[in-house]
Amino acid sequence: MSIFLLPSSLIDEIEKMLNSFWWGHTRDNSKGIHWLSWDKLSMPKKVGGMGFKNLSAFKYAMLSKQAWSLMIKPNTMVSRLYKARYFPNCDFLKLEIGHNPSYVWRSIWSAKFVVRGGYKWRIVTGECIPVWDQNWLHDSSVVTNLWPDNLMVENLKVSDLINPKGKHWKLNLIYLLVGGEVTQNIINTPLFEAVHEDKMVWNLEKNGIFSVRSAYRYCVNEAINTSHLAFM
Repeated sequence: MSIFLLPSSLIDEIEKMLNSFWWGHTRDNSKGIHWLSWDKLSMPKKVGGMGFKNLSAFKYAMLSKQAWSLMIKPNTMVSRLYKARYFPNCDFLKLEIGHNPSYVWRSIWSAKFVVRGGYKWRIVTGECIPVWDQNWLHDSSVVTNLWPDNLMVENLKVSDLINPKGKHWKLNLIYLLVGGEVTQNIINTPLFEAVHEDKMVWNLEKNGIFSVRSAYRYCVNEAINTSHLAFM
């Protein structure tokens, strides 16, 4: 499950076996009593479920660990091979699935939405961070390019918005590019002195280190729509 995307049919079969165990099926073909659907039992306890593992969410959480490794360890042999094969001219978050993908790559790519929802940049110089469509603002929002036909603006880095003398934001330039509301968000985004280089961290953990637990929690609570299963 940490490398291969398990088919939905297999997930259903596993959940049926779990269901049978909890609902008291026995060898004498007794069907037991189905009080609630398995989907509702796998909801968190705070919304009326039993907190059983949602296997669909768990498979994406496991795969996102591999996707995260590709992003933060770009110099490993595996990362270099995948980049050369599938995304030589862009980063992982912007890539399409590519031509004739292997099953392993298709599996890792399917968890991209988890990584996109959980990562964040810590800014030092901003030289490695594109301004547009990257999670570097303090409130985890992204900045949309309002000048899509301007090639100079398209390739801006966050460092272009920072005055290196005194290390503060270039307010006039930022206001011209994105307007007032987004400018305020940028002003409120800290520039870290203690970090020695621009660093991508896992924003769903306080220590910035990826965990399958927080990725699973993100899938269940935010990424996968389960609102119709809640009791509240």
